Amino acid sequence: MSDSSPAASQSVLKSAAAMSVATLLSRMMGLVREQVFAFFFGAGNLTDAYNVAFRIPNLLRDLFAEGAMSASLVPVFTQTRVQKGDRRAWRVAGLVFRVLFGTVCLLTLVGMVFAPELVGLYASAFKQIPGKFELTVRMTRVMFPFFPLVALAAAFMGILNACGVFFLPAFASACFNFASIVVGVSCAQWIAFGGGRWGFLPIEGMAIGVLAGGLVQAFCQLPSLYRVGYRWEKKGLLYPAWHRDPRLRKMLWMMIPGTIGLAATQVNLLVNTVLATSQGPGAVSWLNYAFRLMQFPIGIFGVSLAAATLPKISYQWAQRDIQAVSETLSRSLRSVFAINLPASAGLAFLGIPIIELIFQYGRFFPEDTRSTAFALAMYSIGLTAYSAVKVLVPVCYALGNTRLPVVSSVLSVAITIILNLIMIGPCGYWGLALGTSIAAIFNALFLAYVVRRMIHEQSGAFSLKSLGRAFFVYLVLALTMGGLCYITDKFLNNLIDYDGVLLHLGRVGLLLARLGKMMVLLAEGLGFVMMTARLFHLEEVTEVMHLFMGKFRNKLRRKPT
Repeated sequence: MSDSSPAASQSVLKSAAAMSVATLLSRMMGLVREQVFAFFFGAGNLTDAYNVAFRIPNLLRDLFAEGAMSASLVPVFTQTRVQKGDRRAWRVAGLVFRVLFGTVCLLTLVGMVFAPELVGLYASAFKQIPGKFELTVRMTRVMFPFFPLVALAAAFMGILNACGVFFLPAFASACFNFASIVVGVSCAQWIAFGGGRWGFLPIEGMAIGVLAGGLVQAFCQLPSLYRVGYRWEKKGLLYPAWHRDPRLRKMLWMMIPGTIGLAATQVNLLVNTVLATSQGPGAVSWLNYAFRLMQFPIGIFGVSLAAATLPKISYQWAQRDIQAVSETLSRSLRSVFAINLPASAGLAFLGIPIIELIFQYGRFFPEDTRSTAFALAMYSIGLTAYSAVKVLVPVCYALGNTRLPVVSSVLSVAITIILNLIMIGPCGYWGLALGTSIAAIFNALFLAYVVRRMIHEQSGAFSLKSLGRAFFVYLVLALTMGGLCYITDKFLNNLIDYDGVLLHLGRVGLLLARLGKMMVLLAEGLGFVMMTARLFHLEEVTEVMHLFMGKFRNKLRRKPT
């Protein structure tokens, strides 16, 4: 029986909506974490050192764990379950957990030993500032054990997604952010009020918080994993040795090109970091704050749709239902356009009020706000492309093609490097964000063409023209919404006397004034999008919003058992 009915598309959106609610909570906690950094440490040498130190193990996490591993594990686990049954599938899952954890632990030890060389690769310019390079090396070594913990968390998340569990694995990231804030701030305060006698700086306490967050993120998923059927199983006579298991070997072989195929964004970040370190104090932090804000809609909708789409398409492909694959993918991409294009316009047109509200306190100054907002506007150009890539790359692996995403990734990285080298001179740090966005757009277009060809080779139909029309419609909607909100923002700025609010009501009053203005702008933007969607029957907007709000209300009303 075909699984291409509207109900099948609805199941993907429902799964994505459940994951989106959890991801929203996680991203909100992530913003709180960034606020803590901005308040205590601002945007300067200390935060530059922390961001580079965190980026090194995080890059490995993205390459070897969340990216390639998830994209290959879910299809192999799903196909094994369909063809060989649950017990064989859980055997494969257990092998993956053990092999993955052992491998990344070995990589972690190597990374800790060669931390000075890795930091030198990323940020050799830090050596020009006394103590900055050494601080970065110390924090890199402290945070490297975060890599195996979060890799294990990503493996748990992939299996739970394949079993239809989406909310808790996505919410585990919120647990990471919460634990990293509590432990990190506590350690930073302890160092500031006495622990510093051993030569540590308070920001190194935040590095310790990262380890606590990784531990919580991994092990909070174990109860759910056992509930869906996982059990530790020793090697038996029915199974080959782990290194001879054909399913495990298939997954590992898929991971090799998959690691390269999903590496574009991470390699782009590496190139950006190397070049940004030459742009003076604050440039690395401005780009990091901007990229974190751009990741907010990507995480809520792009990653959620990708995680919900992958198990569905893996199952449909295993059943050889090509038309269902095409319809599921097309619906997911139109949903990406419907949500991420307005979000991109909002970030581009309203970057300054957003950053003022979230970050401009303590040591984060107005010039930091303006610099971060400019980088955010450049990143937002590629936001929809980033989200589309999050959907398209895992789909390529689900369809059994691991070669073409590698070609796309290599070309994207080459374009990024060329653009960044050309643009950093005349444009400075924000040219790096623009170059990254252009490369992401190329990557998305190339992958869409590749997937279309693969589906056509299987006698299916996947229309890029209809997707192009949908993209244009939502682009016009997004730009109109962004322009209206920008005009409203200027009007409210002339209406509100911020200096007077600060003088008479203090910092709390200033926060409330900024929050009130942002609520007005958000209500205007959402209202315009929903009204236009209803007027012109843009069903993707209304479906996603209704499912998202419904899931959010259900999670808030659900009583703990």
